[in-house]
Amino acid sequence: MSGLFITLEGPEGAGKSTNREYLAERLREQGIEVLLTREPGGTPLAERIRELLLAPSAEQMAADTELLLVFAARAQHLAQVIVPALGRGTVVLCDRFTDATYAYQGGGRGLSTARIAQLESFVQGELRPDLTLVFDLPVEVGLSRAAARGRLDRFEQEGQNFFEAVRQTYLQRAAAAPARYRVLDAAQSLAGVQQSIDRLLPEILERCRG
Repeated sequence: MSGLFITLEGPEGAGKSTNREYLAERLREQGIEVLLTREPGGTPLAERIRELLLAPSAEQMAADTELLLVFAARAQHLAQVIVPALGRGTVVLCDRFTDATYAYQGGGRGLSTARIAQLESFVQGELRPDLTLVFDLPVEVGLSRAAARGRLDRFEQEGQNFFEAVRQTYLQRAAAAPARYRVLDAAQSLAGVQQSIDRLLPEILERCRG
């Protein structure tokens, strides 16, 4: 694979989607082919699984069901979108990937890290992101931003303790592998976050041309 796989991670209200668009624009200005995608989702079938995962329901979803649905969507996404794009030399910017599974299903739901790692290897093989940007902010700030968007999805309805565990898992993973992760302060203004992205651009461009 000759492309570059960059993932953008963070909790609710962190501004990943907006900043993914900004990063894509800056890369395209340099003549780089960029593909924007997201998880769960990214293909018609995977988007249908996303709807199952996010829609509030009277029937409580078992944590293992949630985990398996996430990886089912990911398998489809990889096969249909991510792997072909990387093979063409495209830079793939993905709004969430497997770090989100460790954070939400591992940290938030309390599922075994070893179980997640088994599924990660089964579905992804050796494929891992080349670079992961973690948009970090206090839980109360993120939840306030999410609430301002309107109706909350199934995950956004979780309590503060759930999201504290999500945040800490992201930060722990970033601290354990500093070569892959870059943590950005998403509590600052949008302009401030985008300045942080601008400071990372030389490194990202070097990786793109590497």
